[in-house]
Amino acid sequence: MMHGGGGWHSYMRFDETQDRPRINVALLRRVAGYARPYRNRILLMLATLLAIALLSLISPLLYRDLIDHALPDRDFPRLNLLAIGMIGVPLISGLVAVLQRYLSASVGEGVICDLRRALFEHMQMMSLRFFTQTRTGELMSRLNNDVVGSQQAITNTLVSIVSNAVTLVLTLAIMLSLEWRLTLAGVVILPLFILPARQVGRLLRDVTRRQLNLNAQMNAVMNETLNVSGALLVKLFGRGPDENARFAKRASGVRDIGVRQAIIGRWFFLGLSLVSAVGTAIVFWLGGYLVLQGGFTIGTIVAFSAYLAQLYGPLTALTNARVEFATSLVSFERVFEVLDLPLDIEDSPGALALSSVEGDLRFEDVSFSYGEIAPGEGGGPPTLTEVTRWRYDGGDAAQPPAPDKSPTAKPNGDGASPGEPGSVAERPRWALRNVSFEIKPGQLAALVGLSGAGKTTITYLLPRLYDPTEGRILIDGHDLRTVPLASLATHIGMVTQETYLFNDTIRANLLYAMPEATQGELESACRAANIHDFIVDLPNGYDTIVGERGYRLSGGEKQRLAIARVVLKNPRILVLDEATSHLDSQSESLIQTALERVMKGRTCLAIAHRLSTILAAEVILVLDHGRVIEQGTHEELLARGGVYATLYHTQFRARSTRLSTGD
Repeated sequence: MMHGGGGWHSYMRFDETQDRPRINVALLRRVAGYARPYRNRILLMLATLLAIALLSLISPLLYRDLIDHALPDRDFPRLNLLAIGMIGVPLISGLVAVLQRYLSASVGEGVICDLRRALFEHMQMMSLRFFTQTRTGELMSRLNNDVVGSQQAITNTLVSIVSNAVTLVLTLAIMLSLEWRLTLAGVVILPLFILPARQVGRLLRDVTRRQLNLNAQMNAVMNETLNVSGALLVKLFGRGPDENARFAKRASGVRDIGVRQAIIGRWFFLGLSLVSAVGTAIVFWLGGYLVLQGGFTIGTIVAFSAYLAQLYGPLTALTNARVEFATSLVSFERVFEVLDLPLDIEDSPGALALSSVEGDLRFEDVSFSYGEIAPGEGGGPPTLTEVTRWRYDGGDAAQPPAPDKSPTAKPNGDGASPGEPGSVAERPRWALRNVSFEIKPGQLAALVGLSGAGKTTITYLLPRLYDPTEGRILIDGHDLRTVPLASLATHIGMVTQETYLFNDTIRANLLYAMPEATQGELESACRAANIHDFIVDLPNGYDTIVGERGYRLSGGEKQRLAIARVVLKNPRILVLDEATSHLDSQSESLIQTALERVMKGRTCLAIAHRLSTILAAEVILVLDHGRVIEQGTHEELLARGGVYATLYHTQFRARSTRLSTGD
């Protein structure tokens, strides 16, 4: 298992030509693994394909019998039977085809569901680092476009290959029984079908991979600009025309690659059509010659011409099936690329769940780096496509790539010192360095320091959103790495600086903390958070929709809902970023009262912005450039006249005065 940022710098970009996933036996076995749960339906589907192929061979024989016997012999009963057969065969074949389509659709949709679930579950297990370095739109593309492409390989391509193969074999058998010389004349052009398919297959596979990449990039642009935050930013800075141009560029790329793919396919089919025409001409010439020689009946050559169409049709489809199968497997490759991404934070073997927690917290010589990840093309953050082309090779001696300059990769910029674009990191950029402290059960610890000092990083390490690069963190004497993530989530509650709410009802957002909570428990939690009276005054009360990311609520209302959600969870340890500087004095007063209730009796680690929280803290940790440079009570630190005293006089006391005067 890999911990923290220490191993992420050893990702290396895959070589485009050497390490790209190949269509090989291992890949096919892995694909077959997803079809295995549906093997009974697949076997029944294959039986229906065989039945359809057999039924398709009957019609030409009916035509031959009509021309060679029923019409010359003026046999009306035979004519009636042949007419009924010409209706009955396609009817039965159509009904069997409906069953076949149901079976193939159920298998394909089942595989889509399984792949999506596997992808989603794997993404849920990825650490926060993965999401800070990946565009959401690209994740959506993997879950939608690539998974649907994978389904096509099973529901369409596989069905086509099997049905055409069966039809081809049976048709050849019938043709050989009718006239072996014409059959040989018909198949002599077979190499002309196979040779072009190899080159076109490789070309279309590369085009398809590029098309999927371009679609993912276009989806990323849409996701970034069509959500509430993105739309607000675009409007405030008047960048609508620029975003239109950026999207147009991505959309044009998707258009151009789609046109290229269509043209390649059309030229390929044109070549196959010409080959089929040559083969048909040869057979008709030879068949006509044999008829003129008296060695062949007219009915036989009519039936043979029908079989010839059934021979070249499946032959053309099978030749193209290799191309389609190769391109559709690209989707499987891209899905597996994400599924194969290593988990840098996961439960260790033998991890022991904590049934109860006292709340003793201890950091022992903890250092942490967000790691170095090579930037994407153009110096920006890496795309998911680029991330999946890097492999984890713990502790390689290769020169590490340039550090990630993504602003989201380092929350609040803690410990981050930007480098020159394109520069290569020679050593880790530490967000925390040799941090040690202890918080006793029930204590309130306040984290103070300038922006970028490492405060948010500490709060992210406690619930194991990241793991320390060096050192360890203990909860009641247990190393966090030995405690299951689910157990930590049960005992640790967190109120982040940016409150996130789903576009759902207030009730649904609250129940996210405890789905089985009663209405009384909801109301009790909301009263503790000073938000109940506001909710009941809304027209729909607890069933009010909060809007995208809670944008229908004010900042203070969202924070109080977040506090109520944590109260409902009732954790023993509380981690909070009480960022309230953007709120009015009334909202801040309500939140402060709510937090005082919530923190009572719990071990609390708070990024303190208010003097009241700092004065109430049993221990104050002063951070600077990722190090704890002072710790103690308010009086002790003030008496030292150090960094804390400076912060107190320049920030906390002045802000407290402004709030008390309502300024």
